[in-house]
Amino acid sequence: MKIIVTGSLGNVAKPLAQQLIAEGHDITVISSNESKKNEIESLGAKAAIGSITDLDFLVKTFEGADAVFAMTPPNMGAVNIVEDTVNAGKNYAEAIKKTNVKRVVMLSSVGAASPVENGPIKGLHHIENIYNGLEETSVTFLRAGYFYINFFNDIPLVKNVGIIGGNYPENASIPLVHPNDIAKAAAEELVKNTEGKTIRYAVGDVRNSSDFASVLGSAIGKPELPWVEFTDEEYLNGAVQAGLPQEMAELYTEMGKGMRTGVVQADFIDHGSPVTGSTKLEDFAKEFASKF
Repeated sequence: MKIIVTGSLGNVAKPLAQQLIAEGHDITVISSNESKKNEIESLGAKAAIGSITDLDFLVKTFEGADAVFAMTPPNMGAVNIVEDTVNAGKNYAEAIKKTNVKRVVMLSSVGAASPVENGPIKGLHHIENIYNGLEETSVTFLRAGYFYINFFNDIPLVKNVGIIGGNYPENASIPLVHPNDIAKAAAEELVKNTEGKTIRYAVGDVRNSSDFASVLGSAIGKPELPWVEFTDEEYLNGAVQAGLPQEMAELYTEMGKGMRTGVVQADFIDHGSPVTGSTKLEDFAKEFASKF
């Protein structure tokens, strides 16, 4: 199959491209970074260098493709984040229609069923609705859990203050996933011959926040590491002080609130809380320790 992989050589796109290439597919990887061209080609893929905001570029790249892995970059700038994310999704949808691509796997998120109280995830909610309008294309919405690798951002807090935390309590139950498990699920979905619109969850573990502290803490020799629940104001101020742009910090604060109220987890629970990924929190803890 001729398959287009968006996301450059990121945490999901690179292992996805590698798996699909190993399976013998014709892979093109889209990247906005010219310096990635040689690395993409060294994997055995074709490199399409351009911006996903450029519809003509997308149409040219999607032409003749059997399937597309569509993901929007996790960082769409410091302002208008949700709007820019949705616009990227609109561009993908328009290019898919113009080139008559029959199969799409969209990287979405647990929580995308809700239009509110989910922070940056609300952009994915709107994109799912846009893709639902692609009448001639089968789409799998791959709703991923909270990325384990986001815990790397907590390393300074653990080192400098001796705590880990968020604006949700220690008994909050959070779906988790490793990028490699997302890539495996996406590879399986891209080659399926299906019709209509389907939802698949990419989740490897479901754990309470208190486990984040105990398991990650034990891996770094700090078994008593505490989970601290911050107020929304404390979390927001801390995120800004850590260097996040104001709008992004506000969105992450809102997402944490959604984890606290259960809005983010609700659609995952409603679908039976399926866990299909193989990477557990204890497995990731080894990676966390290596970065600490």
